[in-house]
Amino acid sequence: MNTFQFIFQYVKKHRFAYSAGIITLFIVDFANIYIPKFTGTITDGLTARAIDWNGVVQNLIYIGIFGLTLTIGRFLWRFFLFGSARKIEQELRNDMFAHLEKMDVEYYNEHKTGDLMTHFTSDLNAVRMSIGPAVICVFDATVMTVMVVAQMMVYVDAKLTLIAIIPMLFILFGEIYYGKIIHARYKARQEAVSNLTDFVQESISGVRVIKAFVRERAELRAFAKANANTQEKNLNIAKMQSVVMPLLDVIIGLSVLITLIYGGYLALIGDITLGRFVAFNQYINMLVWPMLACGDAINMFSQGSASIQRIQNIFNEKPEVFDHEEVTPIAPIKGDITFSHLTFIHRGHSEPTLEDINLHVPAGTTLAIIGRTGNGKSTLVNLLLHLYNTKPGMLLIDGRDINTIELKTLRENIAYVPQDNFLFSDTLRHNIAFGVESDDMEAITKATEAACIHENIVAFPDGYETIVGERGVTLSGGQKQRSSIARALMKDAPILILDDSLSAVDTDTEEQILKNLKENRAGKTTILIAHRISTIQNADIIMVLEDGKAQEIGNHEELMQLNGIYRDMFEKQQLEAAVGEKRANFEQELNNDLLYSESTNIDSSKTKNEKTGGAQA
Repeated sequence: MNTFQFIFQYVKKHRFAYSAGIITLFIVDFANIYIPKFTGTITDGLTARAIDWNGVVQNLIYIGIFGLTLTIGRFLWRFFLFGSARKIEQELRNDMFAHLEKMDVEYYNEHKTGDLMTHFTSDLNAVRMSIGPAVICVFDATVMTVMVVAQMMVYVDAKLTLIAIIPMLFILFGEIYYGKIIHARYKARQEAVSNLTDFVQESISGVRVIKAFVRERAELRAFAKANANTQEKNLNIAKMQSVVMPLLDVIIGLSVLITLIYGGYLALIGDITLGRFVAFNQYINMLVWPMLACGDAINMFSQGSASIQRIQNIFNEKPEVFDHEEVTPIAPIKGDITFSHLTFIHRGHSEPTLEDINLHVPAGTTLAIIGRTGNGKSTLVNLLLHLYNTKPGMLLIDGRDINTIELKTLRENIAYVPQDNFLFSDTLRHNIAFGVESDDMEAITKATEAACIHENIVAFPDGYETIVGERGVTLSGGQKQRSSIARALMKDAPILILDDSLSAVDTDTEEQILKNLKENRAGKTTILIAHRISTIQNADIIMVLEDGKAQEIGNHEELMQLNGIYRDMFEKQQLEAAVGEKRANFEQELNNDLLYSESTNIDSSKTKNEKTGGAQA
C-alpha cells in the first residue's frame, strides 16, 4: 500500500463530508468571480451616465447577496473540510495507539519513546494539514484560476489575459521543482525533532541519575548538540522558503505591472472600457491567492507526505506475538504449568537465554526461581505471560500449549508484579485497582493489607486519593513494591508472579507479606523470583538457574543436601547476615561506650565544679 492509498482509506470514510465541502467551495468560487463584474457594470454605467441610482442600488444588492453567499459558504466548507481533517487525525491517533498496544516488547526495545511520541504530535498535525487546508488550497487554486482566467478572457480581453498569466506559468513549474526539494528537507526535520523529543524525555526521566552523577553540564552540551541539529534542519527549510517566497512576490508583482501598463493602454485607446479595466485588476488580485495557495499546498503536502510515510512505517510493523488461528476457547485456567525442554533465544542473540528447562508445577504450588543476575529468571516469566513466542510444546498451561491460548484469556488469569514496579501518574486507589473492572474500596483495602501497605497509605494526607508522581517517584522503593503487589493481589488470579518484588522491603515486612500470600493464595499457583534465599526457602519447589539452565530443582531441604549452588548461596548469605549483625552489635556497643564516657566526664566535671565552688565559699 503506497502513501496515497494509506491515507485515502481514511478520507474515504468521510467522502460525503468532503464532497459537501468541495461543492460548497465551488459555489463560493463561482459567486466570487461575479463581484468584479458588478463593480465594472457600476463603473461603466456611471462613466457613460447610462445607469441611474436604482441601477446602482440593484447592483449593490447583488454584491450584498453574493457577499452573504460567500460568508455562509466559507463557514460551511471550513466546517466540512476542516472538521473531516480533524476527525481523520483523531481516528489515525486512535488506530496508531491501538496498533502500538498490540506490538510485542521487542518492538519497544528497538524504538525510542520520544520518536513514538513525535508521531502522535508533530507528524499527525502535518497529516491533518495535508488532508485539510492543503486540499482546500489545491481545489480552490485550480477552480479559481480556471474561472478567473475564463472571465478575464471572455469579459475583458484575451490578449491582455494571456500576457498577464505568462509570469504565473513560471510559478507553476517552479513550485513543482520546489516541492521535490522541500519534501526531503521536511523528512529530515521530522527525524531531528523526534531525536530531540526522545533526548528530552529520557533526560527528564533520568534527572535523578544526572544529578547524582553531577552530569548536568554534559547533558546540557548533548542537548545543545541535538537542539542545534534540529535548528539546522529547520533553517534548511527556512532558507528555501526565504528564496522562494520573495521570488513569488516578484513574479506576482510583475504580472500586476504588466496589467497596469498594457491594460491601461488598452483602456486609453478604447479597446476596453474603464469598468472592464477595473474589473480586470480585481481579477488579477484574485489570481494572487491561487498562486500563494499553490506554494502553501506544496509545503503542506510535502510535510504531510513525509509524516504519512513515518506513520505508515508504524502500521507496517507487525507484532510477532498474536493470537494464531489454532487459538480456541479454554475453560478457566487452574494454574498447572509444564516446562518441556524449554529453550529460548532473544532476537539478535546467538546464545540461548534459557536452555532445556524441564519442570512440572502442579496447580496450587509455590515455585521459587533463584539465580544470579542475567541467568534468565525474568525471561522465564515473560514467556509465561506470552510476551515472547515459544516453540510449540515447550510451555504448557493446564496441559495446553501456550500458543493455543488466547492472549487476553491468558493474561487475565495471571497477576504480575514486574521488577520496575511501574505506577501511573494517578491516585493510589486507581493504581491498585488498575487490573480489575471494580473500584471496590473493601477489596482494595483487603489487597493493601495483604501487601502490608495499608497503614502507609492511610498515613498520607490524602490517603488512597494520593496522587503518585510519574512512575511512582513520590513513593519510596518499598512503598512502590508493596503497591504493585497490592495491585496484583486485587486480580485474585490463578497464577501470581512476583519478579524480585520484595527486594526493597525489610525482612520483617517480607515475612509478613509471605505469610499473607500463603493464607490468601491457598490452592493457587505462585511464582517467586528472588535473590534472597530467606524469601523463597519455604516454597514447594525451588529452581536454581545457572547459565540459563535449571541446574538444581527441589525444596529447601533437598537442595541443601545436594551441597551444590543453592547451598553455596545459602551459606554466603548466612555469613553476610552474621557479619552484618556483628557489625551492627559492635557499632551499638561502641555508641554505648561513647555515651557512658561522655556521661562520666560530665559527672566528673560537675563534682569538680561543686568542690571548687565550695572552697571559694
